[in-house]
Amino acid sequence: MKRTCNQCQTEMITDCKVTVEGDLSGIKISQKGTGLFNSVSAKAKGSVCPNCGFVALYIDEYEKFNK
Repeated sequence: MKRTCNQCQTEMITDCKVTVEGDLSGIKISQKGTGLFNSVSAKAKGSVCPNCGFVALYIDEYEKFNK
């Protein structure tokens, strides 16, 4: 999916790995559902604007969170 920078409207570079310094696992987004094993989670990815440096986080599996 094409992503556009909110600051300068330039096409962003996507699929960048996001990690917390000192932690190689990165950032995980999760949502607790109803029931014992009914939660969803996804690893966050980053996109970077090559023009102004704006950074945005996103997940590819966003449809799972809509349930």
